[in-house]
Amino acid sequence: MNALERTLINGLQGGFPICERPYLAVAERLGLTEEAVIEGLRGLLDQGILSRFGPLYHAERMGGALSLAALAVPEADFERVVAEVNAFPEVAHNYARDHALNMWFVLATEKPERKAEVIAGIEAATGLKVHDMPKLAEYYVGLRLEV
Repeated sequence: MNALERTLINGLQGGFPICERPYLAVAERLGLTEEAVIEGLRGLLDQGILSRFGPLYHAERMGGALSLAALAVPEADFERVVAEVNAFPEVAHNYARDHALNMWFVLATEKPERKAEVIAGIEAATGLKVHDMPKLAEYYVGLRLEV
C-alpha cells in the first residue's frame, strides 16, 4: 500500500462530505487533487484493498430492515458462497470469521418484508441455513482502522 492509499483510507474514515463536489472537498482536506482522490479510490477498489466505498444508511430509520447474518460454510465452498452472497445487493459487507459460523454479513433492505425474501434467496442459492441475528439495540462504537 502506498502513501496516497494510506492517506485516503485514514482520511476517509469518520465522514464524507455531502456537497456538490465531495471528492474535491476531500481532496482539499487531505492536501490532494480531486483526480488523485478519485483515482486512488478506484485503485483501492480494483486491487481489492477496499471491497466497497459508499455510504452507510440507517435502513430502519428509512423504513427498511437491518440484520447481521451468518453461515456455516464448508471451507472448500467458501469462495463460491462469497460470490453467491455478495450477488445480493442487500448485502452490505461480508467477512470470514474463525468460528463454526465462518461467514458473517450485514443485510440492509428497503422494506422489512424484503429481509425474509433475501434470506430465503441466499439459502436457495447456497444450500446453507442463514442464521439471522436482528438488531435488538444500537450502540455507537466509532471504530477507526488506521493503516
